[in-house]
Amino acid sequence: MNDKKSKLVIFDLDGTLAESKSPLEKRMGLALKNLLKQYKVAIISGGAWPQFESQVLSRVKLTNTEKSGLYLLPTSGTSFYEFSGGVWGKVYSEEMTLEESCRIKGAFDKLLADPQLSFPSKVWGERLEDRGTQITFSVMGQSAPTEEKKAWDPDFSKRLSMIEKLSPMLPEFEIRTGGSTSIDVTRKGIDKSHGIKNLQSHLGISLTEMLFIGDALFPGGNDRAVYDAGVECISTSGPAFTLKIINKLLK
Repeated sequence: MNDKKSKLVIFDLDGTLAESKSPLEKRMGLALKNLLKQYKVAIISGGAWPQFESQVLSRVKLTNTEKSGLYLLPTSGTSFYEFSGGVWGKVYSEEMTLEESCRIKGAFDKLLADPQLSFPSKVWGERLEDRGTQITFSVMGQSAPTEEKKAWDPDFSKRLSMIEKLSPMLPEFEIRTGGSTSIDVTRKGIDKSHGIKNLQSHLGISLTEMLFIGDALFPGGNDRAVYDAGVECISTSGPAFTLKIINKLLK
């Protein structure tokens, strides 16, 4: 870990800073606050902006100075928010067209009808969510309990099989695993590396001055694109291990 050269520490959210769709624990919020005293910090995740507000911003008490060093990239980096002039403002948002959204949703309808695939018998809430810049398919529903989600596809193999089926139907889109039981779809070439490169341009920080921490750095995982972009990466097994990484950075 080349922390002495790092100016920007970037985190995934679900499975890294917090459990899936769950708010940050108090000690994680404190750790991020302390980290912001020494580094710029960014969070990039498949979740939409409201998820960032509920999971992160509502859980960490930051001064305006600390907020100005925090950069938030929802929906896999297809949107970018920064704190400026006393408010959180949108730097950009790459919205999909209605035609693109309908095409993706149609592909998921075909996926659900595929007799070769096995889906959970119980579903908590809606499965398909149009996040504007990204379509997210939550296999067990958007409100599934964390423990149920963890047990269903811990090695990501079930969703990778689904992605194999989806890819020929959506060749012009990026398809990745996300969170514990979800699949994220964005336009081709739009993934977390896209968000990282926009951070690089916006902040004037080189890739070699960045450090990324995430739980899905394996091939097919939604963090892999960051590794492929040439950023130094550390794999985490969850929030508890992420805390250890942060504490090491702070020392």
